[in-house]
Amino acid sequence: MTQKEPAINVLGGPLTPCSSDPLTGYFRDAHCNTCSQDTGSHTVCAVMTAEFLAFSAYVGNDLSTPRPELGFAGLKPGDQWCLCAMRFLQAHDEGCAPRVDLGATHARALDLVALDILEQHATA
Repeated sequence: MTQKEPAINVLGGPLTPCSSDPLTGYFRDAHCNTCSQDTGSHTVCAVMTAEFLAFSAYVGNDLSTPRPELGFAGLKPGDQWCLCAMRFLQAHDEGCAPRVDLGATHARALDLVALDILEQHATA
């Protein structure tokens, strides 16, 4: 049985929803919840941009193309999505990181990404 980590955000408060349309999260529960089986650490609630989506496709993870067989409609700029923490950090290092909803970003993201980096990209 998969055990979810406590739903705490990077600011120490309760984890708020990231997106229900499109439905996101490792558990597809609209939150960036995580567990030990989530090896990608889908913990960063990011606001998609055209630049980030192009970068993600370039590095091998096309998030824009619909995959109906997987129930995935594809993402577009403005959509919020629970992003892998390492992919976010890679995008930050390349200068194309998306904005981040800190209240909806799981505290486990801090295992891989420093809070000051997340804060640099925080939504207003």
